[in-house]
Amino acid sequence: MTRVYLALGSNLGDRQQYLHRAIARLRGVQGVTVLRVSACYETTPVGGPPGSGAYLNAVAEAETSLEPEVLLRAILEIEESLGRVRTVLNAPRTIDLDIVKFAKQRVDTETLVVPHPGLADRDFWQRELELLEGAP
Repeated sequence: MTRVYLALGSNLGDRQQYLHRAIARLRGVQGVTVLRVSACYETTPVGGPPGSGAYLNAVAEAETSLEPEVLLRAILEIEESLGRVRTVLNAPRTIDLDIVKFAKQRVDTETLVVPHPGLADRDFWQRELELLEGAP
């Protein structure tokens, strides 16, 4: 099993409910075991159209037997099932799931870059990763 960290965010509708539903669906993915989920944080959008609402964000720590691209497909299916529609880059969304870290692996393909390139721009990700990685 490989330790992974996933970021979750929502800035449309009942944001808290979308985060809860995404975690529940992650728990249903064969080959993924959600270990812990951080507290939720409200953050201002990074990029995106003017007037985008604030995000509610969390970080989940999980173990997986899936390869990075297979895990990516699974989280994209979860996003779609929760009503995410991709129109404009960084547009408001019901749910956003990102692979932030995949153990110590580096991935750089057409569809996936890990560690997530936005990690340095999101203080709460860094803070939560430090807390989750340092916890027993």
